[in-house]
Amino acid sequence: KSILFTERVGRVRLIDSKNNLSPTPIAVIEDVLHEGEGGLMGITIHPDFSKNHFVYLYYTYANNNGQTLNRVARFKFENNTLSGKTTIVDAIPGALFHNGGRIKFGPDKLLYITTGDSQNPSLSQNKNSKAGKILRVTEDGKPAPDNPFGNEVYSYGHRNPQGLTWDDNGRLWETEHGASALDEINIIEKSKNYGWPQIKGDQTQNGMQTPIIHSGSDTWAPSGAAYLPTRQAGLDGSIFYAGLRGQSLFEYNI
Repeated sequence: KSILFTERVGRVRLIDSKNNLSPTPIAVIEDVLHEGEGGLMGITIHPDFSKNHFVYLYYTYANNNGQTLNRVARFKFENNTLSGKTTIVDAIPGALFHNGGRIKFGPDKLLYITTGDSQNPSLSQNKNSKAGKILRVTEDGKPAPDNPFGNEVYSYGHRNPQGLTWDDNGRLWETEHGASALDEINIIEKSKNYGWPQIKGDQTQNGMQTPIIHSGSDTWAPSGAAYLPTRQAGLDGSIFYAGLRGQSLFEYNI
């Protein structure tokens, strides 16, 4: 198997089945805005990739008015190149920081998208805004039929969500950048409010979810996440996630 990955400046790279990095990118996304935390970020393949060769990308761009936004676009991967760009979800609020950027297909074959608050915390509590959310859409970018608010929003009240992964029980886990450290690991459930900017850390408020665990005064700066099952019967596995501060790899044993 080969590996596709992104570089924030706008390049999509390929490592072939013999573990060789192709010397030139398979694609350069020309309209990527690479500033601050923005740029070309999330990448995922369609669940039926072997049949349709669809690859999805999440990236930051500037519209005709110079406004910073994010979008998810779909491409076709053939002959070691990407072509046939189709915008799937557009006009996700963006900023110099807090752009989210992770995309993954879930066990339900729906596409999950993390979006940051675009440095406007009030948008996280606005169910009609795509900012500060986890979105859930079909392969063509339409709101999932049973989404809770009749739009793309699956959960809300997020600051800058990053990693997404599902465990053996089908639970969706998420890593998130907190404020003043207080980075988070959450279990994401449909329609739930994860509190930003009203609560953080161990704070509580009716109708809002506190994290499963947070970093306290430390900073993880968590990025991508992956679940690894345990080999011991009856025990849960672990969530592994990258830490941008100090270039670390963390394990949370469930």
